[in-house]
Amino acid sequence: MDHSVSSSPRPPVSPDQWQQGQLLELMIADLNDRGDGVGRLGNRVVFVPNTVTGDHVRVRLVRVKPNYAIAKLDQLLEPSPHRIRPHCIVADKCGGCQWQHIDPQYQRSVKENLIEQALTRIGGFTSIEIAPILSADSPLAYRNKATYPMRRSSSGQVQAGYYQKGTHQLINLNQCPVQDDRLNPLLAQIKQDIQQQGWSIYNERRHQGRLRHLSLRIGRRTGEMLLTLVTTDANLTNLETQAQTWLDRYPNLVGVCVNVNPHRTNVIFGDQTHVLGQPYLREIFADLEFQLRPDTFFQVNTEAAEALFNVIRQKLALQGTESLVDAYCGIGTFTLPLAKQVHQALGIEVQGTAVEQAQINAQINGITNVKFETGTVETVLPQLGITPDIVLLDPPRQGCNPQVIETLLSVLPQRIVYISCKPATLARDLKRLCHLGGYQLTHVQPADFFSQTPHVECAAFLEKQEG
Repeated sequence: MDHSVSSSPRPPVSPDQWQQGQLLELMIADLNDRGDGVGRLGNRVVFVPNTVTGDHVRVRLVRVKPNYAIAKLDQLLEPSPHRIRPHCIVADKCGGCQWQHIDPQYQRSVKENLIEQALTRIGGFTSIEIAPILSADSPLAYRNKATYPMRRSSSGQVQAGYYQKGTHQLINLNQCPVQDDRLNPLLAQIKQDIQQQGWSIYNERRHQGRLRHLSLRIGRRTGEMLLTLVTTDANLTNLETQAQTWLDRYPNLVGVCVNVNPHRTNVIFGDQTHVLGQPYLREIFADLEFQLRPDTFFQVNTEAAEALFNVIRQKLALQGTESLVDAYCGIGTFTLPLAKQVHQALGIEVQGTAVEQAQINAQINGITNVKFETGTVETVLPQLGITPDIVLLDPPRQGCNPQVIETLLSVLPQRIVYISCKPATLARDLKRLCHLGGYQLTHVQPADFFSQTPHVECAAFLEKQEG
């Protein structure tokens, strides 16, 4: 890509005459929730990845629609003051990060604005208190887990990395600046070991070969690591010897796991895992000990998640008399430390394996005033026969399904804390709870769980209005 300044500006082209492959000059005026720069010419919007607000760019149109176009950066004519040099040499290709070229402080400002815009435009809120975004000390080296797809190159080399954005073209990595840097020494060496073992690599088009993914996980507070190979079957020659070599070589590696996923699917983990060593690592969160298995859901940014939890605990100002329900509780990450400050806590989770882990984590920490139920929120919550004082919601990106909202509006807890990783679905659900259900939005706390990407976590605090 040419970064030199153009000597002869091109005359403007009418948006009505745009064609695929055409070159245009424009200013980037904004960033959208997918992380792309937004420029405007006439009555059309142009979305340009790898740009930032304030960039003056020349772009090449790759898709033209009646009201918008998608383009790729052809030449950076004048860089934005928010643009920085990426820390990663493949940042413009790898789909793992979208914003390494953007100053971290401006990233956080954009995320606050994305939440405000969603709550205003989708939620219909006019007066919102949005606290300054929480962030970890560093925008790099924060991820406690990395799962890399694998392939064999045309020259026969074992490769692992992330897909280029919008494609299945793998970008080979030997280190990653956003993952915990204690994991980096493992990545290149393990690929070499797999190469020497001669294990076959999965080809998704042909549905042939064995090794699909390499997953690395670390306890940020304990340093314990898990190495997981996701494969179509567990019959890898010399597996036990190689696994023992890894355990001997890396003192903090506590387990080597082989997860079997034989299906033609884009779901990463299968249902069966074989283990040499320990099947979990230990992590400390909110002064409690948790066991994390290879496929356990746990926030990838431990420090930012704990900062958000501390705000939730502070805002709730628990007195020890409350009943709390943690919907979508997972392994009890938030349920258990909150249970220590309430009279009774109950976690609801649809995945039975997560409930089993939550129960183990409760036992490890000696917490006895908590129960965990397997099932959907809309099924379990009405069956409790109580009106909890507090309901904690932490649904997937698609938000709560309408039945969950209806259930909450029939049970009517005094307070709701809604944790979300997608502002649009958060705003949609808050609109129903507040404008239709009589709740008041009292506080919004963003958190930068996913630095170098456009994703943002957020906690919204609701109180039931009287009368």
